[in-house]
Amino acid sequence: MKICIAGGTGFVGDAIIHELQKSYCQIYVLTRSPEKYESTKNLAYIKWMSEGSAPEKELEGIDVFINLAGESISSGRWSEERKKKIISSRLETTQEIIRIIGSLTKKPATFINASAIGFYGTSTDKLFTESEYHPGNDFLANTVYQWEKEALKAEKIGVRTVLVRFGIILGKEEGALPRMVLPYRLFAGGRIGSGRQWMSWIHIDDVSRAIIHCIQTNELSGPVNFTAPKPVQMEEFGRTIAQVLHKPHWIPVPGFVLKAVLGEISILILEGQAVLPKKLMETNYTFLWPHLKDALDDLF
Repeated sequence: MKICIAGGTGFVGDAIIHELQKSYCQIYVLTRSPEKYESTKNLAYIKWMSEGSAPEKELEGIDVFINLAGESISSGRWSEERKKKIISSRLETTQEIIRIIGSLTKKPATFINASAIGFYGTSTDKLFTESEYHPGNDFLANTVYQWEKEALKAEKIGVRTVLVRFGIILGKEEGALPRMVLPYRLFAGGRIGSGRQWMSWIHIDDVSRAIIHCIQTNELSGPVNFTAPKPVQMEEFGRTIAQVLHKPHWIPVPGFVLKAVLGEISILILEGQAVLPKKLMETNYTFLWPHLKDALDDLF
């Protein structure tokens, strides 16, 4: 099987490539700087999104296209300029992928486009599944709505399209978890905000395995929630980190302090949503790490 990944040089891309290599797939990674990476027999880096690049010339016969590309939402304050960059980076890369797919003589069977549970907006009392069709009314929900709308254009050219809505991805070295763990390592961990905000999380191992499940499961299309089946509230999340690391959970951080320091991006910490992976469960995906403590024990 031939698989092309855009945005495959980051945290999630590395994990997916590692899992795919177990099946001896031929993998092509689209990157602006292929010279930074060493291609091997089964892994090739191809230049794209740069003047003069024409990746489609090397991608004929691709079976699956995976799009993970987009500006990080958590690496800086959300100024108006940065918001525009977050949205435009997602739309432009997705538009280029649709162009590439459209130019291929033989279309891939499946297009998997990264997305986020931010689509649903935030709530302390609702439980969301893929059957919720109406986006929330904040910046993240609007971003996801526009991104998914662009990705679904692949369906119009006959390609099964899966929108993988990631929850908070837990990994030991990268992603959100190292920053969340740091206060506990410094003996300064505690409740953040009200502690009632929901954390819909997923272990990085389940991300990579569930991607393969989506490739292999033809009945999956449209939005698919990538979250563990047991979301937790922030208070429980913090206490579980403290338990696993054998550190205290005692210094609260008021919400107004985070809002003052971080601005609008504080929504990622102070608000959340309880999301269930209904479609994964209905298609018999078996989670390696359905429970938070087991997941954290594995990572630490």
